[in-house]
Amino acid sequence: MKALFIAGMLLFSSVANATRAKDIGDFYGIRENQLEGAGIVVGLQRSGDSTRNIAALRTLANKLRAVGISMNLEDLSSRNIALVMVSATLPPDTRPGSRLDVTVASTGDATSLEGGMLLWTPLTDQMGNIVAVGEGSLIVGGFTVGANGGGARKNKPTVGLISGGAIVQIEVPNQVDYTALTNIDYILHKSDFTTAMRMADAVNAQFEGETVASAQSSSTINLVLPESFAGNFAGFAAMIENTDLTVDTPARIVVNERTGTVVMGADVKISAVAVAHGGLTIEVRRANGVSQPGPSSGGTTAAVSNSIITANEEEGQLVLVEGIDIGELVAALNDMGVKPRELIVILQAMRSSGALHAEIVTQ
Repeated sequence: MKALFIAGMLLFSSVANATRAKDIGDFYGIRENQLEGAGIVVGLQRSGDSTRNIAALRTLANKLRAVGISMNLEDLSSRNIALVMVSATLPPDTRPGSRLDVTVASTGDATSLEGGMLLWTPLTDQMGNIVAVGEGSLIVGGFTVGANGGGARKNKPTVGLISGGAIVQIEVPNQVDYTALTNIDYILHKSDFTTAMRMADAVNAQFEGETVASAQSSSTINLVLPESFAGNFAGFAAMIENTDLTVDTPARIVVNERTGTVVMGADVKISAVAVAHGGLTIEVRRANGVSQPGPSSGGTTAAVSNSIITANEEEGQLVLVEGIDIGELVAALNDMGVKPRELIVILQAMRSSGALHAEIVTQ
């Protein structure tokens, strides 16, 4: 793939490259699941929830009762704890004993989770089943410091990570029985009829003309296991995932007017068009002075603020831009000295004139 740069804007121009099927889709029903739970982090250095957050104190009291320590809510006034939400991603085919990474985020007014430890926290799926249990010391990629009314903060100190901090406890419900599979659907991440047909053709080509794959819609390819892979879905799936095909992408330009970033797809086409490029620069400068009254006038000295306005108009240039690929468009705009923010206006004008054959997405 060839990348082209214009002072702060990034444009890609590439020829058709083969992409693996595993990078553009997934087998239906074989997917990740989200787990979540509410827990408490302890061991903070006065950076936890304030006493206004009764939920954190109540959670701590419940934890203490669970280990045989009975305390009233009024007896607790620690800022070394924080009520948090805990989340994890459960990969497909995960078995009991597997470890998952855990993300922990503060829900109250804690200023930092640095140095904290998550207490035993059950993690449930969408059906309410306790699938895993999280616990461990947090890694926080940020910090916050303060003194005498001032302070500094870097990144997000109220979000932390526990690597391998959750252990799967049960067999994941609704696991796929691979030995009984005779057919399965393959779902594309981006719906596209052309890509779906290309994948079906590429899969069938590997089986010497046998119809194994058929495109059912713009996002679904139905796969029938051949007799040679009966009872061996893992081998069949590996072969499908490593099938190479050319992904068809729409002609699209994404612009971000706040940052001046422009990203162009390789399939952007243009017709012959004349572009005039020029600029009007207006500068406003403030000049402060003093008004001094004359002798015996009875006036007083006063400060005066004056504004000086100058305008400069650059000479415009009319350039004929023609070509069929993004490389020629970039070369022409480079010759014109176009800046990223100016390019956004030019592209929108070209699109309105009908010379630019691409969708413009503004962020």
